Amino acid sequence: MTFRFYAQCAVARITFLLLALLMATPVHAVQPDEMLDDPVLEQRARQISKEVRCLVCRNESIDDSNADLARDLRLLVRERLVAGDTDQGVRDYLVARYGEYVLLQPSFSAANLMLWLAGPVLFIIGLAGALIYLRRQGGRTEALSEEEQARLDDILRK
Repeated sequence: MTFRFYAQCAVARITFLLLALLMATPVHAVQPDEMLDDPVLEQRARQISKEVRCLVCRNESIDDSNADLARDLRLLVRERLVAGDTDQGVRDYLVARYGEYVLLQPSFSAANLMLWLAGPVLFIIGLAGALIYLRRQGGRTEALSEEEQARLDDILRK
């Protein structure tokens, strides 16, 4: 094989990788028939849609999701804006209807703080319990008898 062949293979692989990465970029799912005629309202709707979680796709905004429920939520956001709601009014309406989980960045509250801290606190408690257990077990180990030590040395030499 020649250097030229390897160079062509490398170029082909890099091209394939770049195309694959290009295809992996997010594509906005907003359809033309959903868009509002007023560009200011449409811009507000897009901004709100980026902050609302798709309830089907989990960690994807409704602006990026192609799910039917995401489309319904995008239309609902636009309906509320056309009805005269403020951006915060639309968010409040969605939270009242679907719960705070619908927001990609939920507001700070004591309940949310407890959820965020529960994992690290439980990890620390588990780690402390494991360390206590290992310390207690460390004192229970018995030394090998001379016969056992000789046998172990013999096995290790082989």
